[in-house]
Order: sequence, then C-alpha cells, then structure tokens
Amino acid sequence: MKTDILAFGAHPDDTELGCSGTLAALVQQGQKVVVADLTRGEMGSRGTPENRLEEAQTAAEILGLNDRVNIGLPDTELQNVRELQLPIIECVRTYRPHICILPAPTDRHPDHGHAAALLIDAIFYSGLIKIETRDKAGKNQKPHRPSHVLHYMQDQPFEPDFVFDITDTLEIKEKAIKAFKSQFNVADPGDEPETYISDPSFFEALRARAKHFGHLGGFGYGEGFLYANKPFPLTSLDFLMDTSPKR
Repeated sequence: MKTDILAFGAHPDDTELGCSGTLAALVQQGQKVVVADLTRGEMGSRGTPENRLEEAQTAAEILGLNDRVNIGLPDTELQNVRELQLPIIECVRTYRPHICILPAPTDRHPDHGHAAALLIDAIFYSGLIKIETRDKAGKNQKPHRPSHVLHYMQDQPFEPDFVFDITDTLEIKEKAIKAFKSQFNVADPGDEPETYISDPSFFEALRARAKHFGHLGGFGYGEGFLYANKPFPLTSLDFLMDTSPKR
C-alpha cells in the first residue's frame, strides 16, 4: 500500500493532539494518510486498552484516515532496541510513505522522546536491504525509506520550522480528540483519577496554542512542526506561491 503520509504516536490520541488538524487537511486534499500507534496506552491513568483501541478507530473515521494500526509495543517501556525496531520497520515497508510524522524529540512524557528516537532509527533501518522483514502473508518486504521526516508538537512547545494552516480543520481536530472520551472532556471523572487533560478546560489551552502558532504562521489557527532532515530540500518555490499568510 503506497501511502503519502504515515504518522506515528507513542499512544492512541498522540497524533490527534499534535497533528490531526494537519492530517485532516491532507485527507481533504486527497492524500493517503495512515496513523500507527506504537502502544495501546495501557499504562494510562484513565480508560482501558480496549477502550483506547475503540476510541482510536472512531477518531480515524472522523479524520477520514485510509488506515489506522496499533503496533502493540509495551507502554512506558519503549526502548531503541532491534526487537522494537523490527515491527516499526515492517509497518514502514507495508505502507511505504513519502512522509513520516513523528512525536516530539523531547517532551514531558518520557515515552514521547523515547518513541521519537526509536522511530528515527527504525525509519532509517527500513531502507537497509540486509535487514529482512516479512509481510502478513509471509513474503519478504522490500526496503523503503521515506523522503521526509517531521516532528509534531506535544506538551512542551518548540520553535517550529514551519506552521501548517488548520483554520478549516480545527473543529475536526477537536472532534477527533473528543472521540477519546475516556481521556478528554470528562465532566464527571467517576472512580478514575482526574488528569490535567481530562478537565474540559483543557480544550481552551489547545485552542489557544493553535491560535498562537496560527498567528506566527499568518493563519487563523496552526500546528507547528520540526523538519528532521535539515536542511529543507527544494527544487522550486511553488510551495511558497501556494500561501499568502497575513503577517
């Protein structure tokens, strides 16, 4: 399956929080977009792994993703070792993306930074012919390395290399996040602990951040990204001709 965009999250809901406005916009533009969650989020304070999987599929439908998979790595135990690299390599070779979008290089939750380091190496190794993997049918997979790798912003802000306009998809992003009803917008926490993301007021902070980075990019709302493979390669300036930011 040749895919345009393959976005990874350490946990279900990471891509929704960090880059789903962008993913929704790319889907609307006709791009093939897939999300791969590394873990089931089984160590989270709220919800169950089964709930998280169901919520992730609901969010995928809201965003219009071409596919969503869960790789099933152990939550809170992500390490950059070959045992955990191989299923990621299999995923990259299955979907053969042109662009991969990854968690933030460092962040409040250790899993985010650990996931980024694991993914960076696995993505590079997916292009090596002597690392052998097989697809679900048992056939040898061909090497594949995406042309571009990006990092989305998570809890801790960073100075982005570019900002993507999500003015027209902000409401889709918020709806996709709310699909994770065990985690967000919880008016009554019940028997499970309250968290800073379960409070309904968390969405005020999310929208404020989108407004801030939208302002920096010259849009109504935006999401910021780092470009991992610096410098940025160009053969034309067409992408600049496509935008007229208000600054």
